[in-house]
Amino acid sequence: MTTNITQAHRDAFEALRDSAVSNFALLSCFVNGEAASAIIAVNRNGEDYVLTPLFVSVTDAMRLTDHEGRTPDCRTNTLSGNDVKRN
Repeated sequence: MTTNITQAHRDAFEALRDSAVSNFALLSCFVNGEAASAIIAVNRNGEDYVLTPLFVSVTDAMRLTDHEGRTPDCRTNTLSGNDVKRN
């Protein structure tokens, strides 16, 4: 099965689940000009802070699809009926 999930995504997800890690913050931001929020890691770099986005919220302009182009319906937890390919 093909996946877009990288090892960096897995590591960030596991760190978010680990209560021993506490350098995360929720940041109000913009994605392509649309209001959004992001989960970020906050780390020091000398006197400065480095903000690393881990995940961003879904915006109205984003279209979520699976690898076959089907759109999930988050309200019913199913794939769009017109897009489902049957064998």
